Amino acid sequence: MISESTPACPRQTLKEQLRLFAFEDVLLPPSEVLSQCLLELSKRERLAALLEGELNFHGEKNGYASHDLHSFAAKFPPQLPRAFIRGLSNPGDVVLDPMMGSGTTVVEASQEKRQAIGIDIDPLALRLGRAKTMANDLFTIRDSWNKVIKKAIELLSQKERIEQYLSQFFDDRTKSFVDYWFLPETQRELMALAMAIQEITDKPSRHFLELIFSSIIITKSGGVSKARDLAHSRPHLDPTKTPKNALEQFSIRMRKNLNNLEEMETIGKSTKVIAGDARSMPIANEAVDLIVTSPPYANAIDYMRAHKFSLVWFGKSISDLSKLRAEYIGSERIGQIPCVALPDRPQRILQRLQELDHKKSEILRKYFIEMKAILSEMFRVLRKNSAAIVVVGTSVMRNLDVQTHDGLADIAASLGFDVVGVKQRILDRNRRMMPARFGKKSDSMIEQRMHEEYVIGLLKPGSTEISA
Repeated sequence: MISESTPACPRQTLKEQLRLFAFEDVLLPPSEVLSQCLLELSKRERLAALLEGELNFHGEKNGYASHDLHSFAAKFPPQLPRAFIRGLSNPGDVVLDPMMGSGTTVVEASQEKRQAIGIDIDPLALRLGRAKTMANDLFTIRDSWNKVIKKAIELLSQKERIEQYLSQFFDDRTKSFVDYWFLPETQRELMALAMAIQEITDKPSRHFLELIFSSIIITKSGGVSKARDLAHSRPHLDPTKTPKNALEQFSIRMRKNLNNLEEMETIGKSTKVIAGDARSMPIANEAVDLIVTSPPYANAIDYMRAHKFSLVWFGKSISDLSKLRAEYIGSERIGQIPCVALPDRPQRILQRLQELDHKKSEILRKYFIEMKAILSEMFRVLRKNSAAIVVVGTSVMRNLDVQTHDGLADIAASLGFDVVGVKQRILDRNRRMMPARFGKKSDSMIEQRMHEEYVIGLLKPGSTEISA
């Protein structure tokens, strides 16, 4: 409570203190002035003040805690969700990312002592989210690692056994995929590791080891497959590449990631990672205090194109993964598109694109309709007077910038959201892992991937009562 004798703080000073508090690398105890004067700023004012802050985060350290355990295309910097988590929620609040991806938001929410919920449809994203937020015993993990290496070496000495298991483990289509991308020697090494990991009975340790296993496959340029650029979800065969030894790479990654875990404070019980669809969330009405998410882009990055390289070693077939891929937001699989009304601005973009390319127009229409369903669900699960942060890039289709951020902002407004602001941020391309080429023209969508993205700040209207 603010006492009657406490002088009112200038609102601009309050906003500057809020940004300092939210954007600091290390969370400092709120000053007495901030603790008292934050009560004077409405949630809308807080959101607007944060959107006015520096959101590029170039040069910031991004590999702390468990953020750098595994490559994942188009990850946003952890400082981005952290700023909004600090500025718009309190310890103990529920923070949701309905399109979790690599789990950046849920890790940050957990670190900031919030109750984190992550939802995703992608099997690798779910594995990442669970492994990165689960309470881990470092001693047990180290012991499990030693057991896995010892067992894998033992299995590799039994070449016939490994070969027999490889021949039975994959169906014909999946085996063809594996034979194309992995050398026979690498296949034996990976199979030995996979078999050894499955013998680990401690569940948190096994999940962590599986994540490390996947990380030696999905890499930017090195790794154990014959592919390059898997981290960007753009695999291409490099016949000159010499794949690295899987057991050696596994141990290298283990040492690096265990060092990161030592400085991480994970509250496993406060985090839930749910397999589900953001278009129909298994969450009660008005149960969430803050949403921070980054949906796939229109004409999306094909995450499954890379993720299947490791998922096949966990028993997933190429056929099943292809079927699942068609269900992703932004998928180019058009199918039957429902008749859903859209606001004027995205509708005009669709009409312009249809004149250039009917199929691209249908892909974009499907994307807007899917995102309308997601935004509607976000509105439903948010408490009144709570914020949603949507980080999205625009896309170029047939040389037309389709202004995705404007379309989503208008759709959100049509659903009842107050669009507090839309802020552009310039991408650190190597950090965001975007498959773009600067300074080159191409009609290919993947080559015209954006160099900037937009942070959309939404507020669900409700009670005018201001929370601390």
